[in-house]
Amino acid sequence: MHNRRKGDIYETKALEFLESRGYKLIKKNFRSKYGEIDIIVEKDDITIFVEVKYRKSDIFGSGIDAVNTRKQRRIYLTAMKYIQEENLKDSEVRFDLISFNREELIWNRNVIWGDNIGF
Repeated sequence: MHNRRKGDIYETKALEFLESRGYKLIKKNFRSKYGEIDIIVEKDDITIFVEVKYRKSDIFGSGIDAVNTRKQRRIYLTAMKYIQEENLKDSEVRFDLISFNREELIWNRNVIWGDNIGF
């Protein structure tokens, strides 16, 4: 299966998981010159930027291992672009990772912060 198609499947599963917990979809696959954010949702007046990763095995590490400093920087800069475009500068935001290791869903909250990547 093509990687983009596989990514779409797991992004859909992640979104269904979040929506079942009361999160509201704002945007999927937001792109900027810095990169892409898979899912943007909102709950309790918090905007959450969600990265989704799939691993069929842990030979090369887990999903969270794939979000290195370089990837964090790209996600952070893309989120800042979204915040600027949507005039959300005074809003509370959070960065989450939903990873699928095989079919097991792992939800890590507050995983990416500007302070962690040199901002």
